Amino acid sequence: MADRNLRDFIRRLEEAGELKRISTEVDPDLEICEITDRVSKALGPALFFEKVKGSKLPVLTNALGTMKRVEMALGVGDIEETAERLSAILDQKTPQSFLEKVKQLPKLLDLAKMLPKVVKDGPCKEIKLVGEDCDLGLLPILKTWPLDAGRFITMPLVFTRSPVSGNMNCGMYRLQVMGPRETGFHSHMHHDGAFNTKEAGRRGAQRVPVAVAIGCDPVTVMSAILPAPPDLDEMLLSGFLRQKPVQLVQAEESDLLVPAEAEIVIEGYVDLDDIRVEGPFGDHTGFYSLADKFPTFHVTSMTMRKDPIYMATIVGRPPQEDCWIGKAIERIFLPLMKKQLPEIVDVSMPFEGAFHNLMIVSIDKRYPGHARKIMNAIWSLGQAMFTKVVVVVDKDVDVQDHAAVVFHALANIDPERDLQFTMGPAEMLDHASRMSCYGSKVGIDATRKWASEGFERPWPDLIRMDEDTRSLVDRRWREYGLGDFLASPTA
Repeated sequence: MADRNLRDFIRRLEEAGELKRISTEVDPDLEICEITDRVSKALGPALFFEKVKGSKLPVLTNALGTMKRVEMALGVGDIEETAERLSAILDQKTPQSFLEKVKQLPKLLDLAKMLPKVVKDGPCKEIKLVGEDCDLGLLPILKTWPLDAGRFITMPLVFTRSPVSGNMNCGMYRLQVMGPRETGFHSHMHHDGAFNTKEAGRRGAQRVPVAVAIGCDPVTVMSAILPAPPDLDEMLLSGFLRQKPVQLVQAEESDLLVPAEAEIVIEGYVDLDDIRVEGPFGDHTGFYSLADKFPTFHVTSMTMRKDPIYMATIVGRPPQEDCWIGKAIERIFLPLMKKQLPEIVDVSMPFEGAFHNLMIVSIDKRYPGHARKIMNAIWSLGQAMFTKVVVVVDKDVDVQDHAAVVFHALANIDPERDLQFTMGPAEMLDHASRMSCYGSKVGIDATRKWASEGFERPWPDLIRMDEDTRSLVDRRWREYGLGDFLASPTA
């Protein structure tokens, strides 16, 4: 089962040898980042900094910095188990008879048990600070890279409410500290948080309520990043992934609900008339995202546990912790993508592509131009619309083996014929697009070409040894005296 809160997860990490406590005093200004960057790139443990200069609070970083720890958070031995659970629910058919309805009832009841549960109080309210007693300086907020514009809250769960549907949304948007009670509100135009605040402003609101939770259980943290459809409650998604409901408590300053087990909750409002320059910030692309103008988040209250833990993440040139969260998202949401596009066999988003730069897709090709249909379909799917390069290969190519993908793609393409360019929305952090949030994309059809696609030449067979000879050599390998290192050659 998943963890009730962050502390339970820390305890399990420590018991499994997946967490390292650092008792030496460290500086939140760059030093913690440099330590974490080295450890995360070496696939090292989660880091618990017990003594942080200028603060009484400890700092946790790299908590989800390997697939093993992501799987521990989800309570599974293999990430594919979670994908299979989602696939099973998506495969449910509408019951046609009373008997079929009865058979589905247990599954529906299990889903109902995962709905968020509102409670009267929670540990996140053990300490309450209001008005001028609030001070973001109490928190060990990190400056991560030398050219950053200041200190940034990097792992906040930001709660807003849609003025259209009334549904609550949770996203993860960095918050640059601009004063003891002010931060930037870096929500991109494509994000639900930006839509909610702007739509509220369009309807006459100047101040839009916002609540920020820091240090929740790891699955709830991941849920804030999931590319969920609009108006699908991220706390419900967290309940599904955790297989138990998220407990929520009423915020102090608004009708928003926040995780009761959070370490810290910051509340206030976004002032749509208070626009300030935010950034630059060393981002997950491996480059500094440029300074831009965003509205300001004003803090009016802070609540926290008696001995809160500050949870942070470091982003920068891959691989980093966010790469493993992204990989989990890729695997978890593959069944949903296959439900919409059943010809898809597998998908891979290499770490080096920083999520939006590259997607590799294998398909069961069924008709001429099928690869191009898939490219266009991907560019129409939610956050996948930002994908700069889509490479489509045949179903027998393992998209997780990037060397194999490069081999097949480069061998199978005629560049002028097989590259398809289009224009569309670009990720706001894409510094290379010709305009902010708008640019070009390319799809590469690396499948075998058919005569019905205008390819009249014979397509050659891939070189493979026959199975009889492979079996013979497997049986006699010890006789050759060549040791074990080549006993199981790749196909």
